[in-house]
Amino acid sequence: MTEMTGDDRRLPPALADVARVEFDYADGDGIDFEPYGAFDTAEETTDRLRQWTGNPELDGDAYRLFGQDGTGGLAAVWYGRPGRPLAEQPVVFMGSEGECGVVAGNLSDFRWVPADGIGPLESVLYEEHESRPDASLTRRAERHATTPRRPAQDIITEARAEFPTFTHNIEELCR
Repeated sequence: MTEMTGDDRRLPPALADVARVEFDYADGDGIDFEPYGAFDTAEETTDRLRQWTGNPELDGDAYRLFGQDGTGGLAAVWYGRPGRPLAEQPVVFMGSEGECGVVAGNLSDFRWVPADGIGPLESVLYEEHESRPDASLTRRAERHATTPRRPAQDIITEARAEFPTFTHNIEELCR
């Protein structure tokens, strides 16, 4: 795996703002997401990726874990664009049942996905994403987003098109 430059585990402002949100999933119709207050440590990231893949040779250098769903699926910034800043890296999700995929092409676009009512888990589980805008999350996205507001469906589709082999590459790492 490619090492991400620097090892700063503080969340950038766009993710720190998400970390202050308490997502409501009580009725099963909300966003199933529990953001972290900081990125997992390098050791925690490596341990979790090894558990997820069953591959004891992996390291977690290419990922910054920043949240999970209720079953322990992992949301991460993935170093998919070598040499580019963290804010320009894609956001991915690896679910507890082996599902995985790219959620957004960068942190700014990721801010618009939950603002449109879709969480990392939901973006990977379903092909079609019904827009359910959330006014509070939209206001938060407007504070930090540097990309224009677009429907989550468009953001997810664009990110998957840009990184079409992500899921296959992850599956090949599994033992």
